[in-house]
Amino acid sequence: METNFIDYVKIVCRSGKGGRGSMHMHRAKYVPNGGPDGGDGGRGGHVYLRGNHNYWTLLHLRYDRHIFAGHGGAGGKNGSHGADGEDRYIDVPCGTVVYDAETGRFICDVTEDGQVVMLLRGGRGGMGNKHFATSTNQAPRFAQPGEPMQELTVIMELKMLADVGLVGFPNAGKSTLVNAISSAHPKIAGYPFTTLEPSVGVVSYRDNRSFVIADIPGIIEGASEGKGLGLRFLRHIERNALLLFMIPGDTDDIRRDYEVLLRELTNYNPELLNKQRVLAITKADLLDEELMQMLSDDLPTDLPHIFISSVTGFHITQLKDILWQQLDTAERQEAHAAAMVHRDKDLSYLRAEMTDEGEDQELVFVDDKDIDDLDELEDFEDMEIIDLE
Repeated sequence: METNFIDYVKIVCRSGKGGRGSMHMHRAKYVPNGGPDGGDGGRGGHVYLRGNHNYWTLLHLRYDRHIFAGHGGAGGKNGSHGADGEDRYIDVPCGTVVYDAETGRFICDVTEDGQVVMLLRGGRGGMGNKHFATSTNQAPRFAQPGEPMQELTVIMELKMLADVGLVGFPNAGKSTLVNAISSAHPKIAGYPFTTLEPSVGVVSYRDNRSFVIADIPGIIEGASEGKGLGLRFLRHIERNALLLFMIPGDTDDIRRDYEVLLRELTNYNPELLNKQRVLAITKADLLDEELMQMLSDDLPTDLPHIFISSVTGFHITQLKDILWQQLDTAERQEAHAAAMVHRDKDLSYLRAEMTDEGEDQELVFVDDKDIDDLDELEDFEDMEIIDLE
């Protein structure tokens, strides 16, 4: 069954072209040689992105792949200005990043509710012949065509806004932890890959403080080669200042599992390793004090770690304390996280990524009503434009 959580979509956007200026001569009774009075054409419509906190997915754009703004109207007689083209607003969830689908170039990032970003500018309207009247040319028989429209195929990615991102194998207890300490209630079951889409929860802390935690589907060894669910959901932790690695206490080798997770993150994006990290050994209710001490001796010494049990609440409060302390020191990572999100896409992976997401096909749309003879005049700007009014 197809999920309603869509975090990757490819769409075609097009602004409106400017309306042509009018080449009209004033005609009125008792006004001989009235002179030029052609009005200006209206501007073409702009295409905007607008952050909307009521959206949590890009699903609505999957069925509206062509966003076209309106064209500007032509100028008229008596200095009448053409109507401006209709602007188009694309509402997107906060955390949406936009890239050029052809080059992978980063275009913009929408992170706040109500934030408006102009994606494409509409063409300016052409000036009417009244602007070209001079003492030596009092009856100009020409006017300007409007500027052409702009068209761009873009990729939109949703990267969730969260302070802490969870990284672990399937059935490591990530969803159980999120359910225990936050307002989110992801699905919990006793089989792998219970979590099929990311979820975000708000964790309450002391003195009315809080932070946001993001749970993503588990990754397995070889995920970078397409095993399991692959690495497609790791885009959601690129914004996080802190990564919480979760490994079950009953695993054969905690250190090896941690190194496997690090390797998979490196294959996806080596810059993720520059983030603050904390290791949580889950299912500690199955361990005794002596065994936890033995396991601690084999863990990396430069990595904060803690044994927890989300079922019994063991060390959950201490885990919140560690995360909050690390988040305070991770404030310096915010600029790095922004730079990571705002980087261009590597073209060597862009096509493969679009294929994995099912967005590799070209979006072609031709509408006869959008074709105007003025488009053919772009190479003939010096030609005289005759108004038959």
